[in-house]
Amino acid sequence: MKRSLLILFCLIWTTAATAQIRLGQSRYTSPKPVNILELNYSKPQTYRIAEIKAVGLSTLDENAIISLSGLKVDDRIEVPGDAISGALKKLWGQGIIGDVQILVTKIEGEDIYLLLDLTERPRFSRVEFTGVNKTQESELRDKVNIRGRVVREDVMNTAQRNIEKYYLDKGFLNTEVKVVQVRDTTLPNSVKLRFDVDPKTKVKINEIRIFGNDEIADSRVKKKLKKTKEHARVSVFRDIYSRLTSASASDYANAAFRTDSVSQESVKTYINKNFKLNFFNGSKYIPKEYRNDKENVLNFYQSRGFRDVKILEDSVYKFNEEKINIDIEVEEGQKYYYRNITFEGNFIHPDDVLLTRLGIRKGDVYDKEKLDTRLNYDPQKGDDVSSLYQDNGYLFFNIDPVEVNVVGDSIDMEMRVFEGPQVTVNSVKIKGNERTSDHVVMREIRILPGQKFDRSLLVRTIRELSQLGYFDPEKINPDLRPNFEAATVDITFELEERPNDQIELSGGWGGFYGFVGTVGLVFNNFSLKNVRNFDKWDPLPVGDGQKLSLRVQANGRSFQNYSVSLTEPWFGGKKPNALSFSFNHSVQRQVDFFSQNNFGNELGFFKITGATLGLARRVTWPDDNFSISNSIQFQIYEFDQFGTSFGLSYPTGKSNSLTFNNTISRNNVDNPIYPRFGSNITLSTSLTPPYSSLNKNIDGETADEEKFKWLEYHKWMFDASIYTPLFGSQKLVASARAHMGFLGSYGDKIGMIPLERFVMGGDGMTFNNFALGQEIIGLRGYENQSITPGRDTRGTENPDPYGGIVYNKYVMELRFLVSPNPSATIFLLGFAEAGNNWGSYRDFNPYDLKKSAGLGARIFMPAFGLLGVDWGYGFDAIPGSNQRSGAQFHFTIGQQFR
Repeated sequence: MKRSLLILFCLIWTTAATAQIRLGQSRYTSPKPVNILELNYSKPQTYRIAEIKAVGLSTLDENAIISLSGLKVDDRIEVPGDAISGALKKLWGQGIIGDVQILVTKIEGEDIYLLLDLTERPRFSRVEFTGVNKTQESELRDKVNIRGRVVREDVMNTAQRNIEKYYLDKGFLNTEVKVVQVRDTTLPNSVKLRFDVDPKTKVKINEIRIFGNDEIADSRVKKKLKKTKEHARVSVFRDIYSRLTSASASDYANAAFRTDSVSQESVKTYINKNFKLNFFNGSKYIPKEYRNDKENVLNFYQSRGFRDVKILEDSVYKFNEEKINIDIEVEEGQKYYYRNITFEGNFIHPDDVLLTRLGIRKGDVYDKEKLDTRLNYDPQKGDDVSSLYQDNGYLFFNIDPVEVNVVGDSIDMEMRVFEGPQVTVNSVKIKGNERTSDHVVMREIRILPGQKFDRSLLVRTIRELSQLGYFDPEKINPDLRPNFEAATVDITFELEERPNDQIELSGGWGGFYGFVGTVGLVFNNFSLKNVRNFDKWDPLPVGDGQKLSLRVQANGRSFQNYSVSLTEPWFGGKKPNALSFSFNHSVQRQVDFFSQNNFGNELGFFKITGATLGLARRVTWPDDNFSISNSIQFQIYEFDQFGTSFGLSYPTGKSNSLTFNNTISRNNVDNPIYPRFGSNITLSTSLTPPYSSLNKNIDGETADEEKFKWLEYHKWMFDASIYTPLFGSQKLVASARAHMGFLGSYGDKIGMIPLERFVMGGDGMTFNNFALGQEIIGLRGYENQSITPGRDTRGTENPDPYGGIVYNKYVMELRFLVSPNPSATIFLLGFAEAGNNWGSYRDFNPYDLKKSAGLGARIFMPAFGLLGVDWGYGFDAIPGSNQRSGAQFHFTIGQQFR
């Protein structure tokens, strides 16, 4: 028996050895055959490798493959032995070889000649998709990046799972993906991979049922499932019936919905109260979002005092092929309240000061989220407990709330304080500003070396850097490196630049003037200093934070506008004093396009040419969010057969205007594109010299040509905007705005001038209204220039002045951030606004307002600025009409302030 087992073992070992290494003539070479008996397999011999070759390769390099085997010429190896088996393992382990054999082609004395006989795995040449659209195909190619990789099962399986996950995240739970390999005859040893995708139908959530919630209603719990929403369902009436009649669902299953048992009015009331249409959230089921939503439910309960809440069980099960149901069972536990709150370890501030700053009192409902916010960082108020310390240098301050006693429904909290040393800022650095010069960034930094650490200044610096517009606000990261022993901190502001130069290419319909095209260029990081340094041109010299704006609008001869402006925000380089200069030239022409005899002839024109020189500076009182700007503006108004359009008694003439403008503003919004916190309040005045008081020859009988040779007026404008996040969300923001303006005179000699009046209605964009010489005020839901006194008397023999001298406007907006991506920031909005425009103070009535409401969308792209579209419905009639304005679409470019 033992002898038989020994013979069997020898046969198996000999077979395995010959599978690893074969002596003889390869199919790739033809040396003289070597007698196999010369090798003694029972006694391995040592040989010197005299030669190694590899065959069977199509794309791989022969020398590289030989190197991967670990065998080298002049190595001494045993045959058979570990060197051969080890080489086989190494080659197999690369995953690029389909089959491999090591052959012996010749043996001469102690020299052995080896041949690696390989079969190379094919590679993926390209990937194709069926059953998907072009957008999905582009996104899937990024998910399935396998071109050039070796054909392997694990690679194909990973690609298939990525495709399935892509559709799972979009709510397609039943997606089928088939993988098909097709030989590619255009490339050697290559395979095309085709994915046949059948997404099926999107799986929606039919019903979400909540169990165990005795204290908080179903509707409030479901609201916290922000990304997991129910789909409108047929069973809603079954639910209505069972709730209104106290009947069970099974009772309804055997009976029709009868109007005698449930009134139609009660059904309507119930639907309006409990079933709201959901426009912004779909009912698709995404497992990742569902997991996050369950955490939202627990956090919501804990913010209502239910400290021990837990989800006992939840189940997701099939309702039909297109819908699923979700059951969630919660255990609410007991509702808790704060009882005693004490502090330990605090020496700088006494307990009563800390307790006042905490804002939580004995008897308040236990709220862990609020407790953490009030202790550590409250972004809305900024007056949390930590700010008392960290705004005064105590960077290492830490406070740990500990529940020291729980009695019944009451919790005693002990706040364990570690104050630490007062820290000094050692260094402040910046990185990531490749295009922007260091001094442009450093001058916006409020927290400086040698100062005590101040968290409020750190937050203010982040806001100032965001306001520059050169960097992605979402990625401004202050990297703090504190040193406890030295009581210092090193701060590095990590920045990521984004494109901020803008190109405006747009067109608009200008009513009588037809189509008007606009070409504009705004260089927000311009540098006059680098004009001669062509290395700094990109495409113009950049880096010093100056703003250069060029703009041209035209539709041919009827309308042209040319403007250029340059702003240096730090004139002198030491203080934020912004020096600006602008030049503008606009012309409107009346051209005869209808008369055959005068076709194309100019019938009249109105031109404005002006220049403005301004200086703005920041001030520190009442706080350092204030700024004051002053400017001097000179304009020439020249018109030919155009004066009656403004209410003048003469059609041809010329007027001049020299105004002093002063603006006081306070701005502390956190983001210029999508503000979440803060306010922007502005009061501006424009004053001309009182020419009539200096010229005794002017009186009420003076001709208009003489009275209006130099325009005399004063104008007051007030604008305020406030932004507040709702429900603790950074995406849902409420915006309230108020605007008003007043135009006045210095006396009865001149009275109210016919120019510089208010024109209201529409999108508020100058290039759509073409109301040169007037102040453009938008009011969505109404046509451009439609709410304007004197609009129906232009061109008559005795026209009324065109435009109002006083206006009011109020706006409420609810904004929802869809995408914070800096390359395409997108948000939606709903609005309600009201305003009016009056031609005299006698007619002024702040309660007589034209009202409207609607929806809109905005997208900000760095190259084009802020683009928007609004649909508004005007509820009132415009002057001269008995019909309400109705629905209007409006398109906007840039930020609309009024």
